[in-house]
Amino acid sequence: MPQDPLLISGTFLDEISHDIPHQNWGRKEWEADFGHMAKMGIKTVVLIRSGYQRFLSYPSKYLMNKRGCYEPPIDLVALFLELADKHGMEFYFGTYDSGEYWQTGDMARELDDNLFVIEEAYQQYGHHASFKGWYLGLELSRKTKGAIDTIARLGKECKNVSGGLPVFISPWIDGKKAVLAADSTLKKPNAVSLEEHRHEWNEIFDGIKGAIDIVAFQDGHVDYHELEDYLRINKELADKHDLTSWTNIESFDRDMPIKFMPIKFEKLLLKLKAAQKVGCEKAITFEFSHFMSPQSAYLQAGHLYHRYMEHFDLT
Repeated sequence: MPQDPLLISGTFLDEISHDIPHQNWGRKEWEADFGHMAKMGIKTVVLIRSGYQRFLSYPSKYLMNKRGCYEPPIDLVALFLELADKHGMEFYFGTYDSGEYWQTGDMARELDDNLFVIEEAYQQYGHHASFKGWYLGLELSRKTKGAIDTIARLGKECKNVSGGLPVFISPWIDGKKAVLAADSTLKKPNAVSLEEHRHEWNEIFDGIKGAIDIVAFQDGHVDYHELEDYLRINKELADKHDLTSWTNIESFDRDMPIKFMPIKFEKLLLKLKAAQKVGCEKAITFEFSHFMSPQSAYLQAGHLYHRYMEHFDLT
């Protein structure tokens, strides 16, 4: 019997502008975008981070006082929750990223601020029907100093303040395409082997089990012909450690010298099929509004949306 295709049913929300341009949308544009998401079948929206360095997506009294963060002109968290409520979507709140550990490689320094942010955010927004979980926005991979203890403590705190709502992470595979946005190259010479990946992530999952519920590896750091093998290991390890296995389908292209532009539809389809083949339960994307939305600043994003809708007969 033919199997139903694995479709994208979740997206990150990224308007804090770490390494892609801000679209300067207001309520009108966000209302339209949530409508486009709903039409495509998006049921889960994930705030990728509630703040980055001094810029915030909500007016956090703690971060403005402690970190000198700027008061935002619009409370995007409140707006996103309102729109998620309206469309019956699930919203995951993303934690704060000071930006420091990207320079130091030490994640432990992110712990204290986020313990306060988690409590503050749930007190302020936890009453929304769509507030269904947490996203730990401190991206990790192998050899991230202090990552296991920090992720475990933050995951447990999220559960403690919210009555056990699920916690999810989206790490990256240290493959040949794992280069920084500011790097002039597209690939690096040394990439993690399959066996190294299996061994190291077995240790990481063992250290964070009980604190994390869902893992969705970013799928853009290895070549397309390698992806299925890495996804299969990810799924096997997730099953072993009682984690739900999603995949993070990147809808931007890591093969282009301009970082970052919407991905070619054929590449998106290859990655969806690989994730389905190994049994990933759900596909989310980074991210709809820049790289798949008909109203994105990138004209190619709308074309990707239309090719996706046509292919899966969603029009």
